[in-house]
Order: sequence, then structure tokens, then C-alpha cells
Amino acid sequence: MPHNIAILGSTGSIGTQTLDVISHFPDRFKATVLTAGSKVDELIEQARIHRPALAIIADESKYARLHEALSPLGIETASGAAAIADAMERDDFDTVVTATVGYSGLLPTVRAIRTGKEIALANKETLVVAGELVSRLLAESKSKVIPVDSEHSAIYQCLVGEEKGSVNKLIITASGGPFRTMDSKHIARMTAREALLHPRWQMGAKITIDSATMLNKAFEIIEARWLFDIEPERIEAVVHPQSIIHSMVEFIDGAVKAQLGIPDMRLPIRYALGDASRLPSSERPLSLADYSTLTFEKPDAEKFPCLTLAPYALSRGGNTACIINAANEVAVRAFLDGRISFPAIYSCITQALEAIDFIAYPSLDDYVATHHATIKFTEENLTRK
Repeated sequence: MPHNIAILGSTGSIGTQTLDVISHFPDRFKATVLTAGSKVDELIEQARIHRPALAIIADESKYARLHEALSPLGIETASGAAAIADAMERDDFDTVVTATVGYSGLLPTVRAIRTGKEIALANKETLVVAGELVSRLLAESKSKVIPVDSEHSAIYQCLVGEEKGSVNKLIITASGGPFRTMDSKHIARMTAREALLHPRWQMGAKITIDSATMLNKAFEIIEARWLFDIEPERIEAVVHPQSIIHSMVEFIDGAVKAQLGIPDMRLPIRYALGDASRLPSSERPLSLADYSTLTFEKPDAEKFPCLTLAPYALSRGGNTACIINAANEVAVRAFLDGRISFPAIYSCITQALEAIDFIAYPSLDDYVATHHATIKFTEENLTRK
């Protein structure tokens, strides 16, 4: 009997690779629910191949096309963010792969946790925006989270069989992005096209820009704090341009464990879907002979000031990271549209932090309100400029 899975964001980079993994294990996994943001044609094609029970498009203007294409196949259809969240309470799947980008993953993941689903978490913003709340909900639920992000999957794997008290620190690796070797003046002139040329990973536009600003690494530090319940000062980032060591754990006896692999997200996806067990792969394995040199550098927070937002958000707490995430979503869209410069992304975030009310102990409703208030402020702020 296949293990039934819901994929949130099935048409994105992680979603499509998850479906690829599922297709190689048809007796073990079945995609029961597929959701997408606005790529309705891709969602229709996926549904025709994988035959889920339900397909949902978040963009309600695309619903008629989805329904017309899939209803003759007996596939249930729906639209809107509320429908995606409501679907998490269905009883025809046990695991949710949260592969959406940004804030959109929060509410359905919260609903899935409340109903006891297993979470294969690829949406780091869920823990960035509301890590304290999500951690509390997980403690009260039979739900568990297995990370899909390559860095957090690496740490998760390194911690198997280890006692929590034996951990000294977590070391999250970063490729350094496309601008790693440039000076600040050169970086300031970079365009969206140039920022999208990631040297190692094939990812969606949003996360690729986050990698270029290194805010993605700041988010991963925040996520690790909640995912592994460890003090922020015991988490650090190191630049590793080859992207072969995906992250490391240093133990109190001085030993360091690392997880290595080629830059391929299907490895952590397989590990998460297999419930932390190893599934066979036909992909070419890592050959260390192909990588005679592995190098490491200290990240440059002066060139990439977004890195400083992780310790700031964790020390201030409350809804701070929620503000950072929302402002960044608007700023990245503006940069991709050519409306602002690359350094202006950081400026948009800091201006939102100054403008939006701080809430020390936010509820879920507070997080939602903070997100929308920050989106509104940042969009209006950009329009004024």
C-alpha cells in the first residue's frame, strides 16, 4: 500500500523533484494532493500523470481552466489559499511536503501539524516567520518534521544516534552565491539576470536571489535554531563554494561530522520521504576524486549585510523575523522587476523593521497581521520612492 503524500508547491523546483522521486517508487509513494500557486498548465500536466485525488490552484483566476481539464478525469479541484489550508485536514494522506516559497507555507503547515501529519519541510519561512509558535504546536502534536533543505537535512543526518547534550555547535555551509568574489561596488551594479546565475544550484528565482543576498543563509540559521532547539550563538555559517559538504555538526569532544553529496535536492527529498531511511538511487554518486580541493571561507557580512539579520531577529524575537521575511518578499519581486537595485533589498528590510510595530509574544493572528502590514508598507514605500 503506497504512502500517500500531499505536495504544496508541486510545480516549483522542490515540488517537481519530489514528483520525480515518487515516480521512481510507485509501490511506495502516491501523490494524493497537488497544489500550485499560478502555474495552472504545469499543475494540469502533473495531475494527468500522477492522478491525485485533489488538485488546488492558489490563483483563483486560473480555477476554471483547472476544473475544466481535470474534472473529466475524476480529479477533485479547488482554488485559493484557504482551500490549500483546509485540505491539510483530509484523511487520505499522512505526509505533507511543504515546497512552497515564502510565507505561503505557514498556514497550511500549521493546519497539518494540528492534524498530526508528518511534515517534510522544504519551506524554511514557516520556521523563520513563526518558529516559536510552530515549535510549541509540534510539542503538542504527534506530528514531526523532517527537513528537506539540504543544509538542515545534513545536520539532521549528522545528529542521528547522537545525544543532544553532546552537540557543541551546528555549522551551516553556504555556496556564497554568484557575487562571492566581487567587491561591494561591483555587487551594487549587479542586475537580476546576473543574480540568477547561481554557480551550484538550480533553484527558483526567489530563493536564488535570497542566496545572492545571503539572506537565505540568515533564514537557515533562524530555521536551525527552532528545528534543532539550539541556542543561536551555537549556530554559525561558513562559505563552502564547492557545495559538496552540505553542513556539519561539531561535538563537545572536538569531533566534526559532515554530510557530503553532489548538489542534488533529490537526496534530501528521498531521505525525508523515506522517514529518515535510505532509499536507493540510480543517480551518479559523489566521487571525491572529482573534488581534489574543498575550501572554506568566513562569510563577509559587510558585503552581504543581510547575514546580520539572523542574530538580530533571534535576539529581538517576537515578530521580527516575520517582518524581515515579508519585506524581503516584496523587495525581491521589485529587484526581479528591475525597480530597485541589489543593495536596496537590504534597505527595504531595515525600513520595514523601523516602521512595523514590534510584538513580543505574537499569536498566529499576529503573525498574519504583521505579514500583511509589512507587505503593504513595503509596497507603498517603494511606490513613494
